Amino acid sequence: MSPTTPRRPALRRFVLAAALCLPAALAAGCGDGAVQIAAPTPDASTARLCGGLRLPEKVHGQERRDTSPDSPLTAAWGSPAIALRCGVPRPPTLQPASQLQTINGVDWFGYPSDHPVTWTAVSRQAYVEVTVPAKYQPAGDVLIELGDAIKATVPTKPEGQV
Repeated sequence: MSPTTPRRPALRRFVLAAALCLPAALAAGCGDGAVQIAAPTPDASTARLCGGLRLPEKVHGQERRDTSPDSPLTAAWGSPAIALRCGVPRPPTLQPASQLQTINGVDWFGYPSDHPVTWTAVSRQAYVEVTVPAKYQPAGDVLIELGDAIKATVPTKPEGQV
């Protein structure tokens, strides 16, 4: 008997376990696992507002997904993910004279300005950022679906403040 004979059953178990786990690992990498979204770190009052958002289970026909790290300030739908973060800082390029899109009573600031992918609800007591992949264009459809929850939960700022 060679010195490696006792190790073969262990090697076979390892190869079998790896073969069984590989499809699960590949599926997780293909959009079935949690979406990685950096959780914002707002002050306590903003976090309370954001924690009250009642977001839909589906957006643009896409099912809601888990986010990682798990946070009440983030949400995602579909693959590639439509991602929402509530309580983000003011967009650095937002100015009082910036072009805004008003959709169903919510003012949105798009970034980059020439072909927005990320939209931030502004003129509210908490900034809510939504990233809309090109697959889900027009982005306005997604913003309409999320706007009602934002309007119902996050009060507007005084007139003229963005």
